[in-house]
Amino acid sequence: MSQSTQLANETKSSAQEGNSDVAGNEFLAFTLGNEEYGIDILKVQEIRGYEAVTRIANAPEFLKGVINLRGIIVPVVDMRIKFNLGSPTYDQFTVVIILNIEGRIVGMVVDSVSDVTTLLPSQVRPAPEMGTTFSTDFLIGLGTLEDRMLILVDIDKLMSSPEMGLVDQLA
Repeated sequence: MSQSTQLANETKSSAQEGNSDVAGNEFLAFTLGNEEYGIDILKVQEIRGYEAVTRIANAPEFLKGVINLRGIIVPVVDMRIKFNLGSPTYDQFTVVIILNIEGRIVGMVVDSVSDVTTLLPSQVRPAPEMGTTFSTDFLIGLGTLEDRMLILVDIDKLMSSPEMGLVDQLA
């Protein structure tokens, strides 16, 4: 067995032994402004380059509009607007992460995607309470890696929240 295969098997088995609250322990890392966020990789269907969306009248500002994805009309949320992180800019690094949440397809615009990161339960810290400036209801916690910190977003809770209204509320 090669060393890389052995390492991959050890990583997989240690991840499987981990905390069930951190589903899969693998997170897609993406950036919004200067911060890095992570979402459960199992919720990601695909990653696409940013393309123009069709605006919907009277939609909230964070709902950029909809795109036609192989015959499926997909609502697209701009996470920079949703999290109040300044005016979004769209360039060659801007991507739309297509999510499958409870069988509903939703697009999420982010500044860029960096990698898929495996986090052990010992690397995930609870999110600190930040008062009323930022609700931590949608955070799993903070993933710590050597010189990086990922803000881990509970994408199911966020997309099914009443203010988003994109996915039926989870039971």
